[in-house]
Amino acid sequence: MAVKLNEKAPDFRAPSTSGLYFDLPAMAGYPLVIYFYPKDNTPGCTTEAMNFRDRYGDFTGSGAVLVGVSRDSLKSHEGFKSKLDLPFELLSDADETVCKLFDVIKVKKMYGKNVRGIERSTFLIDRKGVLRKEWRGIKVPGHVDEVLDALKQLA
Repeated sequence: MAVKLNEKAPDFRAPSTSGLYFDLPAMAGYPLVIYFYPKDNTPGCTTEAMNFRDRYGDFTGSGAVLVGVSRDSLKSHEGFKSKLDLPFELLSDADETVCKLFDVIKVKKMYGKNVRGIERSTFLIDRKGVLRKEWRGIKVPGHVDEVLDALKQLA
């Protein structure tokens, strides 16, 4: 069952870059921004990652933890993270466990064909683990500013 607004986010554990594992319960006490993106090294996902990277200090300055999630492998994530000099972790969700918890797998049109993939989405979880804001099917321009505004309103 997918997480709903103003409800506690379900616990999950996922492999992360830098040889780490990400555990949602370990984030208690910190606001958390989780952004889901379709694929490493694609134009929109690269721009989105760079936008989060460029404002990373604003997220950490608010006490928040920021992570990106896609179905790509850790090897792909490590290359993407290194290439873009990303200061935050990327989670590999190859089996779609986390994607299903947040209901971000959708059928989309690509070049006239139906393709199953991640709908670009971002979630803001408060210090108590409750989902407070979600953005689905987002457009990259201006999105990071919207997330930061919502994060500031949590404080």
